[in-house]
Amino acid sequence: MAIKIDPTDKEILRHLQQDALLTTKELASRLNLSPTPVYERVRRLEKDGVIKKYVALVDREKVLKDLMVFCSIRLKEHAQEAGARFVQEIVRLDEVQECYNISGDYDFMLKIIVHDMREYQAFLMNKLASLENIGSTHSIFVMSEIKHETALVGI
Repeated sequence: MAIKIDPTDKEILRHLQQDALLTTKELASRLNLSPTPVYERVRRLEKDGVIKKYVALVDREKVLKDLMVFCSIRLKEHAQEAGARFVQEIVRLDEVQECYNISGDYDFMLKIIVHDMREYQAFLMNKLASLENIGSTHSIFVMSEIKHETALVGI
């Protein structure tokens, strides 16, 4: 369900997406408003689920997670129960950063982050291959990251 977002809410979201550690006072100063209404707006955006959570973005290379792989998955069986079981299993795998149900030649697209090719091979053979409903996989290895944004623009 869409939530009504006015221009002030959009400005709040824009600032918080750039720096979620801004205090209410700092945010109010940037918006030329008093802290109380800004605080109330932020709490409403959180309560309404517009702001889902606050996170720290980690530089994956600094923590030795250098290899990013996009893995397309084709399921053997497409019954609702089989698909739901696959989703339950895939969300438990720590290496899977993102999972999308897609259309086309494949059913799911995974974004996987690991240390290196050896760790990816172990993940593929020991974890992914153990899931019973996978018919086939296709891996695409990222050579360099050109653009990676977390902020939604044009809200």
